[in-house]
Amino acid sequence: MNIGIVCYPTFGGSGVVATELGLSLARKGHKVHFITYKRPVRLQSFYQNIYYHEVSSMSYPLFEYEPYETALASKLVEVVRYEKLDLLHVHYAIPHAAVAFMVKSVLAAEGLKIPVVTTLHGTDITLVGNDRTYASVVKFSINSSDGVTAVSEYLKKKTVDTFGIEREIKVIYNFIDFDRFKKVDKDHFKKMLAPNGEKILVHTSNFRKVKRVQDVIKVFEKVSKKSPALLLLIGDGPERPRMEEMCREYGLCDNIRFLGKQNAVEELLAISDVFILPSADESFGLAALEAMACEVPVISTNIGGLPEVNIRNKTGLLSNVGDVESMANNTLELLLNDAKLSEFKKNALEQANLFSINAIVPQYERFYEETIEKVLSGIAIN
Repeated sequence: MNIGIVCYPTFGGSGVVATELGLSLARKGHKVHFITYKRPVRLQSFYQNIYYHEVSSMSYPLFEYEPYETALASKLVEVVRYEKLDLLHVHYAIPHAAVAFMVKSVLAAEGLKIPVVTTLHGTDITLVGNDRTYASVVKFSINSSDGVTAVSEYLKKKTVDTFGIEREIKVIYNFIDFDRFKKVDKDHFKKMLAPNGEKILVHTSNFRKVKRVQDVIKVFEKVSKKSPALLLLIGDGPERPRMEEMCREYGLCDNIRFLGKQNAVEELLAISDVFILPSADESFGLAALEAMACEVPVISTNIGGLPEVNIRNKTGLLSNVGDVESMANNTLELLLNDAKLSEFKKNALEQANLFSINAIVPQYERFYEETIEKVLSGIAIN
């Protein structure tokens, strides 16, 4: 197949999943075209069967903001027309699904059909799409897609309940590439950071309010009173200044490392003992899955799609949002019991195997083929 992928090219989960999906499809012999405003962060080298088309928009005195959606639509029309794409796969409803409808309309006027698959990732539904400013466009764009997928059963239900979606939504979970995310021997690295055998806790996110990253500091403060430990914080974002203040207030700066954005997250996960994810909302929990693939149990909240990934009392322990006391006790339950920690590490890997990229990508391939067949036969939405 000749596939176009539209995504946000940043460190966010939707962009990472879209890029890894494209790379896997290319390795299987499909031609994959990424169309976005800059090269995705995980697409920094040359890859066979991968093509990149940059969207550039010009500024005009008349416009306060550059009309990116129009520029993206024009670029997509050009790529579909001249690269003879079989299908467009757009990640994130706003604005990509709406732009895709415009592209379909432009091409239809030329007698061309382009099947569109929209994948819903989370905040495009739970946050952005739920804003009344965008809600009607989100609903229309999803209903106008030829195929729709969601990354969890939770997100599927949330979408249907919020917007009254008429299209069938297929759940295709996010995935993990075990060629990259796996337990490797980094004991020398661990001994350098924790020379006295301290347990290592880790958290990775974009440090936004929805991630409740301040709760990570609060949990660590309680844990460190009863167990020697270090905390690795991977990522960056608007909540970091307050987190740094909390480190100073608690007197924990010597035991907390702010590592910023990291490309080789897996090397840090490989030396970690417990992953902490206290989010107020997670449609799936890709960061938790990456930790589990590296044999790191997860202490998380019990919201959204997390219980579909992190299985209570098996791969980790779950608490209510904001219940710092419970999360701290759960963390200590693992750190102070080596046998239980070892068992949970093994279980985490077994659970992560269910989300292997080799199991998930064929589901996308079949869905692409079904969607193309429906459009060409006139069954799908025109």
